[in-house]
Amino acid sequence: MTEGAGFNMNERIELLLRILCDTIPSQADAAYLFAQTEPNQESVFQAARGLLHRKTVGRIWISDCTAKSGYIGAPAYREAMIQSGICRETIEEVPMDPTEILHTQIEAQQVVRFARARGLRSLIVTSAPFHQERAFMAVVTAALREHPMLALFNLPGKAQRWDEVVTHSQGILTGTRAGLIESEQQRIEKYTAQGDLACRAEVLRYLRRRDAID
Repeated sequence: MTEGAGFNMNERIELLLRILCDTIPSQADAAYLFAQTEPNQESVFQAARGLLHRKTVGRIWISDCTAKSGYIGAPAYREAMIQSGICRETIEEVPMDPTEILHTQIEAQQVVRFARARGLRSLIVTSAPFHQERAFMAVVTAALREHPMLALFNLPGKAQRWDEVVTHSQGILTGTRAGLIESEQQRIEKYTAQGDLACRAEVLRYLRRRDAID
């Protein structure tokens, strides 16, 4: 899948803005927090606290895997969430394939399958802001293939210092959060060309259909 001749820069900007500034429903079935390296996890925890405080969701989903690829593992992640003020009873673990590494596509596929198995109609996707576009595109890709009626929404995590040096991308990529934006865009282009991600035009069409149905 490629961007296609009909996809222009204005649409690319529209997609990015709609992802970063999405309209969140008053209620959704659950929210999924993409696994983060430790320096970035408070970003998504804060978003989760806000959703629970507003009673937008009653369930916060996380990856169930052990520590790998920069992720501290479900038990430690759960405890960190509780320490940050998230109620233990709201946290639910999404089963992941037993792979050696954890990456965005694995999480996206498994959370969509989990949502389908649980009969979910809506899901909020949350990641660190610099990763939100690729994370959402990956979940939309999985949903289009396996659960097309699932309504997906974006709530990026709280922005953190852009000049802080952190680890990302399976815990092996290091740079400032601002610097990671370019590498994320490169991954989107690469994985779209490989067919692992739906192209931006298709994701934008998904958002337009979602909002037209609403």
